[in-house]
Amino acid sequence: MATRRPNHRLLKHRRTYTVEELAHRLSVHENTVRAWYTDGLESIDDGRPMLFRGDAVSAFLQKRRAGKKQPCGVGRLYCLPCRTPREPAGGMLDYVPSSLTAGSLSGLCPACHCMMFRRVARERVAEVAGGLEVQFPRAEPRLRDCAGPIVNCDSSLESQTT
Repeated sequence: MATRRPNHRLLKHRRTYTVEELAHRLSVHENTVRAWYTDGLESIDDGRPMLFRGDAVSAFLQKRRAGKKQPCGVGRLYCLPCRTPREPAGGMLDYVPSSLTAGSLSGLCPACHCMMFRRVARERVAEVAGGLEVQFPRAEPRLRDCAGPIVNCDSSLESQTT
C-alpha cells in the first residue's frame, strides 16, 4: 500500500538501505525512491546497488514536507478545494464553538465559494481573525433545556425568558 506522506521516523539513522528496502520500509514504490534520488536525495556512492543512509533520507523527507506547508496567516483560512490559504469573502467569519474553550472559524472562499474552516481557541479569536468581522451565532437550544415536547421547545424557551 503506497502512502502519500512517508513516515521518516520508521528509518534507523545509522543504517544503510537499498532502494528495495527503503521502498518496503516506507510503503512506497521503488520508482518513488528513484525519483527522490533524481530530486536530490544523496546516495552513499555512485556504485550499484544504490545505498542510502537513514539519516540522509529522513532529512530529505522532512525538508520536502516542510517546503510544501502553507501556514495560514492572520485573517486567513485554508480552502481545501483550492489548496491554499485565503481571506474569506466579504471579510466575514463565523465562530462556531465546539466546547467552552475552543471552536472553529468558518468563512466562504472567494474563489470557489466553498466553506473554509480553522480551529481556534476562544481566547485567540481576535488574534487569529485580525481585522475581520467575527460573528458569534446564537446557540441552538439543547434538548435538556426544553420543558415539553421538541415541537414546543422554542415556545417554552421564550416563555421562560419573558
